[in-house]
Amino acid sequence: MSTDPKQLYLPDFCTARAVLAIVIICELTALVLALARNEIGFGFWPDLARTSMFLLWIGLFGAGMLCVLRGYLNRQSLAKGSALVLALTMAMVAIISAVAYSLGSRAGWFSDAALIVDDRWTFLVRNVFITLIVTGLALRYFYVTHEWRHNVELQAKARVHALQARIRPHFLFNSMNTIAALTRSNPARAEEAVQDLADLFRANLSEKRNQIPLSDEIDVALTYQRMEQLRLGNRLRIEWKIDSLPRDALVPGLTLQPLLENAIYHGIEPRADGGTVTVTGEFKQGMITVVVRNPVPLANLTVREGNRLALANIKERLDLMYGDRATVKAGRFDEEYIVTLRFPFSPAEAPAK
Repeated sequence: MSTDPKQLYLPDFCTARAVLAIVIICELTALVLALARNEIGFGFWPDLARTSMFLLWIGLFGAGMLCVLRGYLNRQSLAKGSALVLALTMAMVAIISAVAYSLGSRAGWFSDAALIVDDRWTFLVRNVFITLIVTGLALRYFYVTHEWRHNVELQAKARVHALQARIRPHFLFNSMNTIAALTRSNPARAEEAVQDLADLFRANLSEKRNQIPLSDEIDVALTYQRMEQLRLGNRLRIEWKIDSLPRDALVPGLTLQPLLENAIYHGIEPRADGGTVTVTGEFKQGMITVVVRNPVPLANLTVREGNRLALANIKERLDLMYGDRATVKAGRFDEEYIVTLRFPFSPAEAPAK
């Protein structure tokens, strides 16, 4: 769902959703025109049928044309692509109008309709002029929508970079202290901790984590867990119940690890006896659900700002990737704070051999 500023801003007319939208728009326009020309009665329905057929010809032929030429138009400059779309649409409407005029005149289909006038050229010029105005407005709308979405994606990427750079000082300070202590008592484990810390930084600072397999995101979360386990010891307990999740599902980078980080930082660390973080996963009817639960100390009645920022960042990136099919819900329930992610399964491409 990402937008490329170098490509033409038109939507993909090859999708069933776009075709359905065109059919609905044509039918609604035909209904409005028929109501404006006739009172509801015997003459209304034939006029509605004729107008619907004419507008559907234009809408579906136009969608098919833009679908076939999509690759070619995307390789053109913005101005040239827009001019080509405008010219091709006007030419298509002129051809369809000429065919409709000929058929209507011979069969007498439009003898009582305002859709067809006596003069062929007046009919053609009128339709082409209307097409010029409507197509120009539509192109402007598509361009503004494209630019708006591109700006939203840029903001989301900037927030991802901010999230990647937001290594909490206390985590780094405590991790280094833990590694320093291990160098004396358990050098082998200290070496593993240094490697885990390096892997965690590499994952957080990587520029290629826009969309990654769920297995990679789980590995990052497990690495973070090992680092925190060294510091918190038995106070930190994490239960993973994610065997049913498809590991090849695509997710935005830094989706699960920040949730685990927040659960430990806000829920486990303030408690003297620690607690258990539960990560549950479910895959059902093409939808993936991930739930992260952590206990909330009685004294911690409010959620810290960092938690809201991380959740807002994850929600925005899931929205950009999956649209309204993805949801993020979070809140306190009794003595638990629960975050629920739900998004459709999209398999990652297999690496080329």
